[in-house]
Amino acid sequence: MATDIRLSFHGAARNVTGSCYLLETPNARVVVDCGYYQERKFKYRNWEPFPVHAETVDAVLLTHAHLDHCGLLPKLIHQGFKGKIYCTPATASIAQIILMDSGKIQQEDAKYKEKRHKKTGRKSPYPYAPLYTVEDAEATLPHFAEVEYGTTFEPSKGMEVSFHDAGHILGSSMIQVDVDLGNEKRRIIFSGDVGRCSVPILNDPSTFDSADYIVIESTYGNRDHKPNVEIPGKLAKIINETRANGGNVVIPSFAVERTQELLYHLHELLIAKKIDPVTVFLDSPMAIKVTDVFNKHPELFDEETVEILKRGEHPCDFPGLVMSRTVDESKAIKKARGAIIIAGSGMCTGGRIKHHLISNIERPESTILFVGYQAMGTLGRILLEGADEVRLHGDNYKVAARVGKLNGISAHADRNELLAWLKALKNKPRKVFVTHGENDAATAFGELVQREIGCDTVVPEYGESADLT
Repeated sequence: MATDIRLSFHGAARNVTGSCYLLETPNARVVVDCGYYQERKFKYRNWEPFPVHAETVDAVLLTHAHLDHCGLLPKLIHQGFKGKIYCTPATASIAQIILMDSGKIQQEDAKYKEKRHKKTGRKSPYPYAPLYTVEDAEATLPHFAEVEYGTTFEPSKGMEVSFHDAGHILGSSMIQVDVDLGNEKRRIIFSGDVGRCSVPILNDPSTFDSADYIVIESTYGNRDHKPNVEIPGKLAKIINETRANGGNVVIPSFAVERTQELLYHLHELLIAKKIDPVTVFLDSPMAIKVTDVFNKHPELFDEETVEILKRGEHPCDFPGLVMSRTVDESKAIKKARGAIIIAGSGMCTGGRIKHHLISNIERPESTILFVGYQAMGTLGRILLEGADEVRLHGDNYKVAARVGKLNGISAHADRNELLAWLKALKNKPRKVFVTHGENDAATAFGELVQREIGCDTVVPEYGESADLT
């Protein structure tokens, strides 16, 4: 056990996914987030052993339920972790959905790749055995310990922790950790993924008065979003133009938050008659389950969404919305024309979206519309960068469909919003660690923080440690 306070960066260091930090104190060893790598060039890290023995970890603090923050929890359990996974109630509900789905996908992908590679004579750089199974995911569920926003708890001796609304996805948290060193304390704040102000459904991100050390994300650390008010008009324009051409609007979307925000915008556009009545397929069993969790937590909604509920409407429901739960229902969408198809995954790394891309990507009348961040090396990023041809399920397809991106629909704060969040502090931190961003974004934001706030700023390397004493 450490004799001082040490913070080590074992994920999301100069890249966007795989968030994982190890906080060691004289009394405890705590992991903050335990995420899955989605960038192709970093996926091998998912298979590497954890940097510390899992059985020596006392607790996990989970900021939110996105796969790149919770997706390796079953692996941690499988390797011997016995403690609790602390998070908010909504995060626990969504994380359980995400992990069970991930376990299923891991198993299916392993079988499919082995079968395909044997047929073609290729060899995989990864084992054909799944990273973890549905049974491993199930074994993770009893470890969840739910804590409400603002409630202080002690995961170990000498450490007080509280969760605060991050405004990123339902139940997402910023984590405040106060470590008692006897004659003094150290306060470390983990931003998690910082949400945006004045976006649909959720409350604005929390701010803090003081901190000694801050770990802050930088996904959009080198750029600013388009104004939120432009989103409905641009979305309506794309839908109307595509339908006029007889095509489908195919939207790869993250099951958590992005899908629900899309449904919110479609609901409002239909009410305002900015788009004609349309069939909208939500082809994601996971997104459907997550939407059910939204329905159970109206206490987390912002004032505008509460007013919609008071009118007897729901922001994530409207006439024409079709929930495709089964495989047969998903396959039937292939015949759709003039429809909107929302399916996972958001970066086109797996899931049902690949089948809809196969059905539409060679059709010039259709539109592939991205509404979220696309990590380097993902199929989504490759399409956005203008690829003429892509590989889907082992075959090559010409890209004839219109490929677009709706800027502004983002659950991540941009450069100015991140800076404003830091400036809300009444004291200057001893040090700010910039993580969860590609190298250019993290470095640019680190330089901006040093220039604007004047505090010591570090963009840590993968595996780097820092002394917080």
